[in-house]
Amino acid sequence: MPYDVTAFGEEHALPAPHDRFLDRELSWLAFNQRVLETAADAEIPLLERVSFLSIFASNLDEFFMVRVAGLKRRISTGLAVPSITGAQPRAVMRSISKHARMLVRRHAELLRDVLRPQLEEEGIYLVGIDALTRAERRRVDEFFFTDVFPVLTPLAVDPAHPFPYVSGLSLNLGILLRHPRTGVEHFARVKVPPVLPRFFNVTEPGGADDPRPIGPDSPGRFVAIEHIIAAHLGSLFEGMEVVSSSCFRVTRNEDLEVEEDDAENLLKALEKELLRRRFGPAVRLEVTEDMDPRARELLVRELGMDESEIYELPEPLDLRGLSALSAIPREDLHFPRAVPVMNRDLAAEESSDQPDAFKAMREREILLHHPYESFSTSVQAFIEQAAADPDVLAIKQTLYRTSGDSPIVDALIEAAEAGKQVLAVVEIKARFDEENNITWARKLERAGVHVVYGIVGLKTHAKLCLVVRHERGRLARYAHVGTGNYHPKTARLYEDLGLLTADPVLTQDVTKLFNQLSGYAPRTEYSRLLVAPNHVREGLLSHIGEATRRAQRGERARIRIKVNSIVDEKLIDALYLASRAGVQVQLFVRGICAIRPGIAGLSENIEVRSILGRYLEHSRAFVFEHGEDLAHAEALIGSSDLMHRNLDRRVEALVRLERPEHIAKVREMFDLAFSDGTAHFWLEPGGQWARRTHDAEGAPLRDYQDTLVRAHGRRGGLPA
Repeated sequence: MPYDVTAFGEEHALPAPHDRFLDRELSWLAFNQRVLETAADAEIPLLERVSFLSIFASNLDEFFMVRVAGLKRRISTGLAVPSITGAQPRAVMRSISKHARMLVRRHAELLRDVLRPQLEEEGIYLVGIDALTRAERRRVDEFFFTDVFPVLTPLAVDPAHPFPYVSGLSLNLGILLRHPRTGVEHFARVKVPPVLPRFFNVTEPGGADDPRPIGPDSPGRFVAIEHIIAAHLGSLFEGMEVVSSSCFRVTRNEDLEVEEDDAENLLKALEKELLRRRFGPAVRLEVTEDMDPRARELLVRELGMDESEIYELPEPLDLRGLSALSAIPREDLHFPRAVPVMNRDLAAEESSDQPDAFKAMREREILLHHPYESFSTSVQAFIEQAAADPDVLAIKQTLYRTSGDSPIVDALIEAAEAGKQVLAVVEIKARFDEENNITWARKLERAGVHVVYGIVGLKTHAKLCLVVRHERGRLARYAHVGTGNYHPKTARLYEDLGLLTADPVLTQDVTKLFNQLSGYAPRTEYSRLLVAPNHVREGLLSHIGEATRRAQRGERARIRIKVNSIVDEKLIDALYLASRAGVQVQLFVRGICAIRPGIAGLSENIEVRSILGRYLEHSRAFVFEHGEDLAHAEALIGSSDLMHRNLDRRVEALVRLERPEHIAKVREMFDLAFSDGTAHFWLEPGGQWARRTHDAEGAPLRDYQDTLVRAHGRRGGLPA
């Protein structure tokens, strides 16, 4: 039934009905369902499908550790409030449980019934102990006693041994033992050490890291590590009879709570909280279908679990471990290799081995598109060149997530040791990277880098680098503003945009923002940047409002937004108002989307698409077009998603693009994504996602990311 437009307020407010929003948690589960559907796609290379199964498992773990744990905590403390859909917290929890159970069952069945047989056709076998030949069993025995047995710690449960602590996401064997003389039964737990390979290749010469190509002529037969341990329990519990053994896994609340205002030293406070995280309450118990009822009952009692929190699944548990199989070096079972090219504006002169980043940036602003364009020859090279250049006086850098062996961190240390002023704004509260970030934050401090942790109460999520250089008797500034983390490894897998600039207006903005992050400057005004928490929502609302007014005057207007997630009610309502005024709205959303498209009288001009592929769509881009043939356009890129946390509780930065060719490049991304000839998922009014991969005649539609790989290769970029 169409919405009655008279039920809504005027210019800036849309009161209830609540059902104009989709539930955030169920929308996230719908995103992971899209990951699962991608794993089921028979046209995707086999080992990439296995990888998507692993990604699904990892995603779901984080969902339970953070979202479900947080909701459960709020319910138990009486602080939970209805969702934006009006649903009561306990009803949301029941819906989560229902949908999650359906998904994990499909996940397990997809491996068992579809992918496993296809892997076997390619000579890759997941086998049990009973299927091993005598020679393979000898290799397993040797591996167990040499590499596994010494690191195992069997833990008994009896009056002298209390029920052991079970760490979150660890894989465990729950074992029932019987004393042969007394007949008394005991429970024991053996943790599968994470230092061991998840699967052991029993094929000669053996080892999970065997570099030989694996195929029909050189088969690979893999045994799950938990099966190897289970087959040797007699060696762990000598003299006892093993009645049963089965796997289980616990998910705990692992979200962090750090009150910065009360912490004299944020680093120390976070270290204490990380220690507490290990002992967070259990929120999910996964058990195998064959678990002995007595062992299951003991686990439920000791862990304080409710039946609704127990997930009974076929073996193997913890399918994150499939990433080990997906890495098997069979090129024919992976996506065709895509080599990043060097951005043509950075291309080195023939006489030079490496581009002069400063020279290129003085000539023009440079828009980067990773991983199609190389991170190492652009952003990384810019920072490394700045660290080595004797004319560079200062480097300022935000770091949200990076690797411990990052060349970015090494360059900052090199610069500090060379006497340059180096500032690193480190976000040590980046979820699940906290321990790594603490480690290299201390490493930076020891090298003489000025390390700060941003603004109290806010996470620093903006992606910024500023270089100050002495040139011809004056100071010149260069900057990078991006959508992705300064992480060389994920830069090869995450799709992101970035801008290299020497524009005095923008570098002045970046300078002001760093001063705000390291000092006190709450009233800072910017020219080309929109900075959260004060200006991103307001700036985007202003752009949406302008498009709405143009449409009301009879002009053609279009809004195009690419984000990871959209949840913010004010922005959603503004887009509804724009749609009602006749603005065409295209939303390119990877994950959560709380907007309902295609509803008469409310959102019939809103279209939402999602694309999953070899790369994780991570960039954020905003384009506002108007006029005849939509000839006029303004575009922004940056770090902010359209969620409360980004707009209200984080330091985020969006930068306005100036060069027409850069705006055109971002518009081309949307043209391709929303073309009828491009494969995609689309969001239906009821919140369900549908997938379109073939046209009406059954011909396959083009792949968005493969098209961009080819396009960057044709544009004259050099292999990096």
